[in-house]
Amino acid sequence: MKTIYLDIFSGISGDMFVGALLDLGAGFRELEMEMAKLQLEGYHLHAARRQKASISGTKFDVHIQDGSDNDHPHDQEHEHENVHGHEHAHVHAEHAPAHEHGHQHHPIDFDHGAEHTHSEEHSHAHAHHHDPKHGRTFAEIRQLIQKSGLSGWVKEKSIAIFQRVANAEGKIHGQAPDAVHFHEVGAVDSIIDIVGACIGLELLGRPRLFSAPVVEGRGWIRCAHGRFPIPTPATLEILSARGIPISQTNEANELVTPTGAAILAELVEAFGPLHGFIPTRIGYGLGTRDNQTRPNVLRAMLGESDKDGTSALDWETDEIVTLQTNLDDINSEILGRFMEKALNSGAVDVFYTPIQMKKNRPGVLLTVLCSALYADSMSELILRETSAFGVRRTLGERRKLRREMQKIQTPFGPVDLKIGRLNGKIVQTAPEFESCKALADAAGKPLKEIYEAAIRAANNGV
Repeated sequence: MKTIYLDIFSGISGDMFVGALLDLGAGFRELEMEMAKLQLEGYHLHAARRQKASISGTKFDVHIQDGSDNDHPHDQEHEHENVHGHEHAHVHAEHAPAHEHGHQHHPIDFDHGAEHTHSEEHSHAHAHHHDPKHGRTFAEIRQLIQKSGLSGWVKEKSIAIFQRVANAEGKIHGQAPDAVHFHEVGAVDSIIDIVGACIGLELLGRPRLFSAPVVEGRGWIRCAHGRFPIPTPATLEILSARGIPISQTNEANELVTPTGAAILAELVEAFGPLHGFIPTRIGYGLGTRDNQTRPNVLRAMLGESDKDGTSALDWETDEIVTLQTNLDDINSEILGRFMEKALNSGAVDVFYTPIQMKKNRPGVLLTVLCSALYADSMSELILRETSAFGVRRTLGERRKLRREMQKIQTPFGPVDLKIGRLNGKIVQTAPEFESCKALADAAGKPLKEIYEAAIRAANNGV
């Protein structure tokens, strides 16, 4: 299975990750063309071969226009005290002080060779207009990505990465994730880095991602809240939500940015040393700052891996948390209410299993499946809403078919069909229940009839 191993001995930021993907062979022109599908205005993409501490690699930058015909790298429109170097998302919660850190980008002219050019169409020809005084909320960014012409996979992964950042910032500021605001320049910067990261992976064939253990610097940074120790609050929240261990080194700078942390948390399957990996290509994404103890580069290795013994299968993988508790003293009506609340709060699934408990009591095994992001909130919900005194938590890996959605036509109207592929072949199809339900209500037909019509259409047309 095609795999990328990230050697993050000097940390990770969004632009360094994109630079590393370009250095591995993702096409810059293709990246620009895909990015244009966002219809996002006011930026230039820059990529060029550079050296950092005698290491040759790719420097990727997003230059933002401020509307006055002046081209600025990321941080030039913000009053930041840039004491650490990497990019940050310039995020703040609504009605809260700005959560601002420094960028690693400074006014530098970037040359463009034959392989790395940029198009000025991106700062002039796009149709998406936005008031820079108010920035963008996460909800607006999600809508921007969803309505774009990007592939379904790029949309899904980009939004998931942004969701991790918004969840962290919302928790820090006591706001709902959808209400989290990204400053205008920081929003464009973050959109490009996050969506660009997913586009770059798709251009490389959607490889699996593994990573070395996370190494962070130490010391302090200045932001709108005052001086904060490294790791920054957002980075710490993002990594802890996924349960990723962090080790600090003696580098007196921030090494892992919130965007870099979110990329790791969402895309990397496992963290650890190399094992049985055969690199076929090695790329370097360059930062800007000169570190004191190590080169400011992200090394990415592209190769083949048989980590789980099934490298011939192209299924998707992720991690899921299983929460369980035994109950023998709860009203079934309360359990019904709990299921509704859990599913509405982010649970993937909730189910009950009859069990025989101590003292010969019949009981119920309550099981909740959720992402690691919701594990703590789901555990709290179990303890508050049921009679449980404790919750068992298990982190496990999942293998999933690569999924896509298609519209199929039935005699009653269109229905959404979920398709699962393995190694490019369709192995599962299933009509979406909510889509069938809505069509049944609109057509005045039994749901069963709509569902059966959708299955027939799927069998004939997929």
